[in-house]
Amino acid sequence: MSSLSSEDILKATDRIKPYVRRTPLEYSHWLSEVGKSNVYVKLESEQITGSFKLRGAFNKLLSLKESNDESFLTKGAITASSGNHGAGTAYAASEVGIPITVYVPKTTSPAKLKVVKQFGGTVSCFGVDCVEAEVKARTVAEETKIHYVPPYNDLVVAAGHGTIGVEILEDLPNVDAVFVSVGGGGLIVGIAAYLKSVKPSVKIIGCQPSQSAVMTESVKAGKILDLPSGDTLSDGTAGGIEENSVTFDLCKSLVDEWILVSEREISKAVYQFMDNHHKIVEGAAGVAIAAYVKVQENFQGQNVVIISCGANIGMNKLKEIILQWG
Repeated sequence: MSSLSSEDILKATDRIKPYVRRTPLEYSHWLSEVGKSNVYVKLESEQITGSFKLRGAFNKLLSLKESNDESFLTKGAITASSGNHGAGTAYAASEVGIPITVYVPKTTSPAKLKVVKQFGGTVSCFGVDCVEAEVKARTVAEETKIHYVPPYNDLVVAAGHGTIGVEILEDLPNVDAVFVSVGGGGLIVGIAAYLKSVKPSVKIIGCQPSQSAVMTESVKAGKILDLPSGDTLSDGTAGGIEENSVTFDLCKSLVDEWILVSEREISKAVYQFMDNHHKIVEGAAGVAIAAYVKVQENFQGQNVVIISCGANIGMNKLKEIILQWG
């Protein structure tokens, strides 16, 4: 099994510190009252580019820069993402000073293209979905000998995300449980690897939409499954897992419990968080909030952290949620 050590994550912390925001760990009166526990929200939704993805992107690109790889320094890197990973990697590349090409499906909305471009990325449209765009990006990277920056299937990227765990433990040493939304698993394995290494008693709760629960079902089956992913408000966690993903075995060994939530529960969580905290979060963040609300009776009296992983939600979706619950 691939390993991710606390030393890797501490090195990542030092490496990316000048470039990323140390996000607040905010006490939630609302969620604490709901569950009769002490609930804190780690606001990665207030990270630069509006998502945690920046951390992994910076750690990967800065690691490559430190290696003095001539190809990297002159040709830059390639990635594939129409969402938070694309924006985060584009921003990180502009700060590191290397060119970046982001492959996106032809169906990507103009708003998402604008975000990647505004952070300095060159956009290349290919294919009808993210899978086709990613295959194209990897193919071009191999043919041109340009480094590919994976969204999750990379230990250096995961170590960057693990810096969130370092900050949590510094701010709340007596943390008992952490709720994390899961797609490909890069965020949760990074956080879990550090917390379990330093404080093994911490419970790590993986949270997914029932419409797209590939990691949950794969862990249950003991192997990576090729399952369909339905439409979900949590588009940041939707999709499958690569066959050779380094995150799978780490999820099996580090995650204590898996919680699935419905689309109704996700949208209600996004609305209630906005109503109680006056902050906008995306569907993927709503997954972890909804999961805590669903099982809160199991954590009474404990110190709980919920990762608010991003804030990049479209205005039309936000309008729908407000009309549904307002």
